[in-house]
Amino acid sequence: MAEEHFLNHAAIAKQGSDTIFSWWAKYQNAKNAGVDAVNATIGALLEDDGQLAINKVVDNAVRVAPESEISSYAPLPGLPQFLDLSKTLALGDARGYLEKAGFHISSTATPGGSGALYLAANNFLERGQTTMLRDRHWEPYKGFLTNNGLECKTWPLLPAHVSDSHPYFARIEFEETLAGLCSKQSKVMVWLNDPAHNPTGLSMTSNGRSTLLDSFVSSALMNESVGHTLLIDLAYSLYAEEPHGWADTILDAIKSGMMWPENLLITFAVSLSKSHTIYGLRTGALVSLHPEKEIIDRLETVMSVTGRQTWSAAPRIAQYCVSKIHSSADEGLAWEDEKNRLKQLLVNRRNALKVACENLQVPLNPTMDGFFAWIEADNPVEIAESCASEHVYVVPLKGGIRIGLCALPLNQVAKVAQALSNAFR
Repeated sequence: MAEEHFLNHAAIAKQGSDTIFSWWAKYQNAKNAGVDAVNATIGALLEDDGQLAINKVVDNAVRVAPESEISSYAPLPGLPQFLDLSKTLALGDARGYLEKAGFHISSTATPGGSGALYLAANNFLERGQTTMLRDRHWEPYKGFLTNNGLECKTWPLLPAHVSDSHPYFARIEFEETLAGLCSKQSKVMVWLNDPAHNPTGLSMTSNGRSTLLDSFVSSALMNESVGHTLLIDLAYSLYAEEPHGWADTILDAIKSGMMWPENLLITFAVSLSKSHTIYGLRTGALVSLHPEKEIIDRLETVMSVTGRQTWSAAPRIAQYCVSKIHSSADEGLAWEDEKNRLKQLLVNRRNALKVACENLQVPLNPTMDGFFAWIEADNPVEIAESCASEHVYVVPLKGGIRIGLCALPLNQVAKVAQALSNAFR
């Protein structure tokens, strides 16, 4: 083909368009044609009237920011005050206790949570090695991994045999997959989107988190020559009931005497897109935790250099504005009040969907927090097309249907449940 004169092999393999955006386009086309269409596609929080939900505290801070903060470069690692804030956004109240216990924390500002994922994919494994994901995950994960020469292997979202102590963590399958990679690789990395998982809205329980952490630490202890990195993707965490559940779980384990092997790193992908409703300002951070200062110092250098060689510096304006908001008690409380209002929109929609699906016997997956709900399906495209025939637009992904509660008006939830019920029949 003619493009082979210009494109390398990796580029030639890139095909198609993003599934989520293509189904959003189907909804938009129907809406533009005058159809009373229902939008449960896009992963952005909308008000019940269909307008983009915007935290006015953040919006006001951006609009009155000094010109120099809008136009200037940020330092390559990020603004110091933002890097400090990102650590608290990731760890909450546990941060201070972890630091007192001797842990060191690094942070690098990134263009959104996606930038944090890129830093991890680019630096924590050797090319050709394999990353672990749950079998239900945000589809672009694979793109970040593939573009950095990595493979992926999955373990099930839910266990085949449910445990009362950790019903939402497939421990046996996780440990088997991890052990298999440890036998073949010098480094292993797990990406875990929790709490408020995309695409299901699932949040692990405290026991589930501690069980996974125990499995991962035990593997690190048994495989001393294998580097172990656990990446927690916190994209939706501030809309969850336990926004800092992972930091609390880590702290509880340390207080209980858990050994922290030198070959264990825990890192957090922080995103401001959803929590501060600034999707387009592309601001996030990669926050890492380890007891050895030398390791943390080296990570800061490596991640900063990677950013410089990839996107130069992350955008400055949101780093400045969000840091300013959270440095003020009044503005911080005002931001939280508005965030909680937006969170309540999601709670109301999720509760309504649960009731409607139960009444219509639609097999909704366990869903607790965040932007989405999920239904397992062997024929997701057929289900989505059936719903679209009733002017209800959802997203078919591998293994099921993602329902964007974030975009779905409360008064149209029942219509979505009915369309799904009809599709499954």
